[in-house]
Amino acid sequence: MSDDDYVYDEESGEWLSAPELAQRRSTSAQVEVRDSVGNLLSDGDQVTLIKDLDVKGAGQTLKRGTLIKSIRLTGDAQEIDCKFDGIKGLVLRAEFVRKR
Repeated sequence: MSDDDYVYDEESGEWLSAPELAQRRSTSAQVEVRDSVGNLLSDGDQVTLIKDLDVKGAGQTLKRGTLIKSIRLTGDAQEIDCKFDGIKGLVLRAEFVRKR
């Protein structure tokens, strides 16, 4: 191997191969989103609300036990994007849901 195949990683202070450095950066960029009991959430999961939530701007309350289908992760560790009938652009905090 030549010296061109290794890259200095400023975060760890180590010389790493280019593919290894790319893998470390991609895994560190992913955010883990966990529900109220610690289950790992991913895109497309179904969740259930664990408490009644007033939806600002919609004049509506989502009741405890409501099933939300097909969530999307937003990149924030505490927010998930969802669709629900009659509410456009619904974003929920992960601490108020449980994976189904």
